[in-house]
Amino acid sequence: MSVTLASTAGFCFGVSKAVDTVNSLLAEGKRVCTLGPIIHNPQVVAAMEARGVKIVSTPEEVPDGYCLVIRSHGVGEEVYTRAAACGAEVVDATCPFVAKIHRIVREKSENGSVILIAGDPTHPEVIGIRGHVRGESYVFSTPEELEKLSVDHPELVKKPITMVSQTTFHIKIWRKCEEISKTLYTNLELFDTICNATAKRQEEAVTLAGSHQAMVIVGGRQSSNTEKLRSICAACCPTYLVETAAELKREWFAGMQAVGLTAGASTPADIIKEVHITMSEMVNNEVLETEVSAAEQTAPEKNVEEMSFAEALEESLKSLNTDERVNGIVVGIAPNEVQVEVIGRKQTGYIPVAELSADPNVNPADVVKIGDELNLLIMRTNDQEGTIMLSKKRVDALKGWDTIVAASESGEILEGTISEVIKGGVLVVSNGVRVFVPASQASVYRLDDLSSLKGTSVRFRVIEVNTARRRAVGSVRAVAREERKEKEEAFWGQAEVGQTYTGVVKSMTSYGAFVDIGGVDGMVHISELSWNRVKHPSDVLTIGQTVEVTVKELDVEKKKISLSYRKADENPWEVFKRDYAIDQTVSVKVVSMTTFGAFAQIIPGVDGLIHISQIANHRVEKPQDELKAGQQVDAKITGIDYDKKRISLSIRALLPEEEVVEAVEEVAEEAAEEAAE
Repeated sequence: MSVTLASTAGFCFGVSKAVDTVNSLLAEGKRVCTLGPIIHNPQVVAAMEARGVKIVSTPEEVPDGYCLVIRSHGVGEEVYTRAAACGAEVVDATCPFVAKIHRIVREKSENGSVILIAGDPTHPEVIGIRGHVRGESYVFSTPEELEKLSVDHPELVKKPITMVSQTTFHIKIWRKCEEISKTLYTNLELFDTICNATAKRQEEAVTLAGSHQAMVIVGGRQSSNTEKLRSICAACCPTYLVETAAELKREWFAGMQAVGLTAGASTPADIIKEVHITMSEMVNNEVLETEVSAAEQTAPEKNVEEMSFAEALEESLKSLNTDERVNGIVVGIAPNEVQVEVIGRKQTGYIPVAELSADPNVNPADVVKIGDELNLLIMRTNDQEGTIMLSKKRVDALKGWDTIVAASESGEILEGTISEVIKGGVLVVSNGVRVFVPASQASVYRLDDLSSLKGTSVRFRVIEVNTARRRAVGSVRAVAREERKEKEEAFWGQAEVGQTYTGVVKSMTSYGAFVDIGGVDGMVHISELSWNRVKHPSDVLTIGQTVEVTVKELDVEKKKISLSYRKADENPWEVFKRDYAIDQTVSVKVVSMTTFGAFAQIIPGVDGLIHISQIANHRVEKPQDELKAGQQVDAKITGIDYDKKRISLSIRALLPEEEVVEAVEEVAEEAAEEAAE
């Protein structure tokens, strides 16, 4: 005389994710609407509607100020496009297993494959899958329909075929379809996309149905996976589908010794528990006492032996109420959650990373360590598994909200970290509360792209609080401007030409770069970036680079600062003065030509002139007759003027003496002939 509850009963991962998404948005004070019922469970949907959640059929129906949640079934690509066109904020709660199917059919169809989908053509999940196909697609729900498809479309035999299934498709039917498809199509690629949780749920249901006298399936009548559970169990034993415990009938279980119980993926734990308790009472012909004698009311607490079966069952299934505060000891840390032992309870709990901190990018190991005792809020219980989903984030937010409100009244400066960049601004996490900072208030400088601010620590003031909706607006700019003004006053009080500062490159123009040197900005002209010629400041510096600069000029009245990035010890003229001298032979590179000679680079930043008379040992009409740009030649330094920064070079001075004499005589003869003529 027992009721066996399937271990896989209840919310699957995808459904749990979707429900948690809506609850999280509501907790943040956002107004929410869902594209169709968030799950196929009327009780859960009704509870959400009571909290203000609206159900819409199209993106165009989303009211102003509402965010649109895409349910776990997923939608086609055109729905996202329409939502964007309407300006609706979209929160995607598509089940990861469904999203995987979307990627498969999109990629395969782009490569020319025809997509075959095993499932219900009217089901939202299948409609969503087809919405990601870029070419032909067909849906079948039975092996017979798959065979008929090959008859109606014989051309498919010659085409590449990709076959997937709805995540909740009947696993036995899928196996038959797999075998048939292999005989029909030679160019076939199969993807077993039935959700693992669905497969396990169906397998366990078949096992229970085969060993029990009756089965009860709990779930919404519109739920595909619930209906499949009912159908596979009905093949083995009498099977009843209920949405709540109120639909149970005692006569179903008359004379039975063993009854099985399972639930669809959209059925919450509290409904499963209620059905489980009610069935146990019916199967064991027990009715809880509704009246207790005065003596019993004052009697000491019963021990287990004194309890009736129903009382003992109720005690064993007693769970924590949601919204209850508990303390827990951290016993395990994983990348996606933190495991805790609830103090004073024989239950374990877990904190999803999304409920650990207001920072969505948080690393759990950075927040808690093994052995920490935490004050937590119960979000949901799973009586079948004996686990509790807990939240640290919400407890922190409850505590931190008072700090935020007080700061808005006192004008106190708060510190926080920019955790997200969203439309219109950024979110700053401070004291466990997310504060919205508009783009215009996020930085001293107006930034077109706020992504560079993500992860940075900031100081801000709370400038607006909506207590009813628990929303706060802050300004980083207000605090930064005040602090900047103080730094400016301190700078101008002691600034002198020649002082060196460490600063950060903030922006660039074609003529120079602006550098923040600690609350004030100075400009490095392009000529002061390098001793060599620079076409654009970006050739030398990058935005955000830390640099050491020297004050070159100060204009106190206009509050303008001219800076130099050039280092004195790198001055090429100082290097030349140190390493070179008159009469020294050097290897130079010709860089340009004039009518009177050629300029050649001795070292970067220092050029010398080879006069036309010093290029060769014979008469030269123009420098280009003997030299060309880029040519490397040897020359002697024949003159240096450091004041005018001029250097004279000679190639002719390196020629043998006799050649020079001959050259002089030839020049004299030519001069005489010209004179005679």
